[in-house]
Amino acid sequence: MSTPVLTAVHFYPVKSLAGCAVREAAVEPWGLSGDRRWMLADADGTVITQRQQPRLALASARPLPGGGIRLAAPGADPVDVAVPDPAAAGGTVTVQVFGDKIEAVPAGAAADAWAGAYLGFAARLFHMDEPASRRLIDPGFSRPGETVSFADGYPLLVTTLASLDALNALIAAGDLPGEGPLPMDRFRPNAVVGGTEAWAEDGWRRVRIGEVTFRAAKPCARCIVTTTDQHTAERGKEPLRTLARHHRIGGKAVFGQNLIPEHTGTLRVGDDVEILG
Repeated sequence: MSTPVLTAVHFYPVKSLAGCAVREAAVEPWGLSGDRRWMLADADGTVITQRQQPRLALASARPLPGGGIRLAAPGADPVDVAVPDPAAAGGTVTVQVFGDKIEAVPAGAAADAWAGAYLGFAARLFHMDEPASRRLIDPGFSRPGETVSFADGYPLLVTTLASLDALNALIAAGDLPGEGPLPMDRFRPNAVVGGTEAWAEDGWRRVRIGEVTFRAAKPCARCIVTTTDQHTAERGKEPLRTLARHHRIGGKAVFGQNLIPEHTGTLRVGDDVEILG
């Protein structure tokens, strides 16, 4: 077995929109710099994701200087959105991400109009202004005061190439082989590691990637988003069908490991990966 190595780094400026592949990224206490600091919500303030709207996979948000983003999507003119000033925006608004109620700053009328026009219903864009205090990680898997962005629940998600190969082999041997092989973007990871054994990440407790050490919180339970082709927005049954049959932990179909950083630093493609426990 070769030495594990970091083969890819991704961040997702707006939750559930297309991600950005980068050669390096700063690790902040709540996740990679710029990762999921923005989210879309419906008229009631409830988060909108690919779970309900697979077409979000076709939309993108590219970072701009100063922390803003450029929103783009098929059939829509792009729009630039600056980081909103809470005072100018009239303060924060309570939004809901799954079970968490979080204070966030409205991005403004232009962003809301773009989102609503693309989705076909009233939608608003929000920014997390104070990630150090806005949303605590599940206390059952974290230490007091640890926070997360608008990500599903944890600061980073790591996946491995060996596990994807093993999963694709299972899909090929199953009753829906035409749905495979699947690319890694189905799982929307932050970090991708090569040179491990298949499913090794399930048992990690602590890991060092380059200069940053992480605690492993729990294997990542997967949802319908993984069945969405990130380039066409079409849905199938894989990989959930195969994961449910062959790779369940705690009664849930899982792929990947959720990580919590122990300190800040920078991840760089090519970094060595050391399993510490």
